[in-house]
Amino acid sequence: MRLRLFPLMAGSIFTFAGSAICEDAFAINPRVSIEPRAQKRITPEVVGRANIRVQSTLVLIPVTVTDPLNRFVTGLEKEDFKLFEENEAQEIASFSSEDTPVSVGVVFDCSGSMGDKLKKSREALAQFLKQANPEDEFFLVQFNEGATLVQPFTTRPEEVQNRLTFSHSKGRTALLDAIYRAVFETKRARNPRKALLIISDGGDNNSRYSEGEIKNLVKEADVQIYAIGIYEPLSTRGRTAEESSGPGLLTHIAQQTGGRQYSIDNVNELADVATKIGVELRNQYILGYAPHNQRYDGKYHRVVVKLKQPKGLPQLRAFWRLGYFAPTE
Repeated sequence: MRLRLFPLMAGSIFTFAGSAICEDAFAINPRVSIEPRAQKRITPEVVGRANIRVQSTLVLIPVTVTDPLNRFVTGLEKEDFKLFEENEAQEIASFSSEDTPVSVGVVFDCSGSMGDKLKKSREALAQFLKQANPEDEFFLVQFNEGATLVQPFTTRPEEVQNRLTFSHSKGRTALLDAIYRAVFETKRARNPRKALLIISDGGDNNSRYSEGEIKNLVKEADVQIYAIGIYEPLSTRGRTAEESSGPGLLTHIAQQTGGRQYSIDNVNELADVATKIGVELRNQYILGYAPHNQRYDGKYHRVVVKLKQPKGLPQLRAFWRLGYFAPTE
């Protein structure tokens, strides 16, 4: 087995969905780098309302693995993973660690509170788009008092950037409506892997959809959600109740999908964090399994991924989606 590590930017604060930690640690050579990986398109069929892709009876789960220094770990093999559904061990029938195309929706906050943060947010998005696979596609939902699809799916990242060139900061914040609009748009994606990148500076104060409705929606949706939250320090007196609830809201939404929420209070960190998210999407494992009990009950099935401890490796941590809704017959 050839373990390869990818260095990440330091100082980022993040939360994660599920995590599995191996026990023994050893010194890591920081000069080790990732080798370029071949690109291969996976074309599973989406069945029913399952929020993890199902190919015939095969459930596919993307997994990210990091080391104690938060560097992405590649080079692991199928034997290094264990997978459980509702506490029952499952056989991993398919395994892939290749960089496959992703359909990405950008959910961009242009509300009045963004103000001076808008310029740095545009620059961060540009850095994220630089990590794109040539076969990726993107769309843009912009929001303030309402949510608008301003750029449908395109394979040209510069079209997304151009749409934001003349955007202005104004109005209230309909974050939940924007997430709903973006999740709906992912149904038009041509790639089986789908993700959303949310860039916002606070909680919601103008949406029609409730927090509970959106949490249920993303639990059912086949999309990983990553969020960059640009928050005022807790000590700031002018921080509203909605802004105070923003980190918790975005963290919970991202956790359900196997993505992460990155909280920052310095806009100069935006570009590094956006790059990190782009790199993470390029360095995931895809585990496929056929559930032992083929239950087409439409219910939520919890999934757990555990890492075996390969001899001589450091503590490793895995991030994955917490579960999926089974299709109905």
